[in-house]
Amino acid sequence: MGASVVTDELWRSVLPQVIGALVRRYRDFDRAEEAAQEALLAAAAQWPEEGVPDDPKAWLIRVGSRRLIDGLRSDEARERRELADATRAPADSLVAPPAYAVGSADRDDTLTLLLLCCHPALAPAARIALTLRAVGGLTTAQIAHAFLVPEATMGQRISRAKKQIRDAGAEFRMPPPDDAAARLREVLHVLYLVFTEGHTASSGGELHRVDLTAEAIRLARQVHALLPDDGEVTGLLALMLLTEARRPARTNVAGELVPLAEQDRSRWDAAYVSEGVALISDALTRTRLGPYQVQAAIAAVHDEAPSAAETDWAQVLALYGLLEQLAPGPVVSLNRAVALAMVEGPAAGLAVLDDLEQDKRLARHHRLHAVRAHLLEMTGDTEQARESYLLASRLTTSIPEQDHLRRKAEGL
Repeated sequence: MGASVVTDELWRSVLPQVIGALVRRYRDFDRAEEAAQEALLAAAAQWPEEGVPDDPKAWLIRVGSRRLIDGLRSDEARERRELADATRAPADSLVAPPAYAVGSADRDDTLTLLLLCCHPALAPAARIALTLRAVGGLTTAQIAHAFLVPEATMGQRISRAKKQIRDAGAEFRMPPPDDAAARLREVLHVLYLVFTEGHTASSGGELHRVDLTAEAIRLARQVHALLPDDGEVTGLLALMLLTEARRPARTNVAGELVPLAEQDRSRWDAAYVSEGVALISDALTRTRLGPYQVQAAIAAVHDEAPSAAETDWAQVLALYGLLEQLAPGPVVSLNRAVALAMVEGPAAGLAVLDDLEQDKRLARHHRLHAVRAHLLEMTGDTEQARESYLLASRLTTSIPEQDHLRRKAEGL
């Protein structure tokens, strides 16, 4: 036994590996997750008194394996099916000895588990919930709180997701190379959505949900450790770090939102900025270019500017033009309109917004009207700007954003 210190980081780092090992061995997502949670409870009771094992993951896998086997043996119907299948499948794949082989604990199944949680049979909301539960180690109550839904609702969502994976016949193994690339993009998208929700909560009274941004960064670090040469994995991690670096300055002492141009840059997290810039600089020089890398490059331009006035908007505009080619969409065009206004003047940006208003995906989005208000304010049309700020405030469900937009309107 080793030291007696048990940290939350230790739980979070080993949990997906324990669940992954149990799913790989027993082919049952539900039972594997339950057994892993029971193993964690056993560890919470024993380790403070006996000390942390030299190999915590192996200990948890061994205890989880025993719990899972006990459950299988108590289910007679399941046992009969296991015995019948054992004549056709390798014994190792379905029935394990009471003591789990510690040697197999050397294998890290985190990426395989992530790919399973982001199975194409699942809707995006289900992928997020299952990833945070199985890989992130968050409780159902924590996930429900983060997304402002009842715990029972989130529990049902997670249960349905597991059933859909089972019904789809998904296997716990790395998919073929062609399929793996597409599935990895889904994993990155899920992590991006989790981070985005944490960075600016879509509803409620809090601007940030730090638990979600921290979890997204932690999981992105894990994927990056497993795939250090994937440019988009590196780009996403860099984007998260460069964005999270500004969080301390995004609100004032009263908890009010502070726009990027008005933030006290001395409050930014210099370590995150340095790490993010190093990551994206390395990726851009040796990997194939992708959307997350371009977004990280844009964030790096902002973070490296000594002041808002010294931002290299021409470079930002060029990068958004590149992003429109790689991942076209109305939100990208909206951001490009801001950069265009900063380079060529607000009239040029407003012309882009006129076209974007025809896009149904963005017409009722508060950000379109917030950007229009900002550009109208730059032209000196305060009356129209005020109306746009008020409209934007009515359209957002985030209370801090509502308050900020209303203050902008009142200031005019």
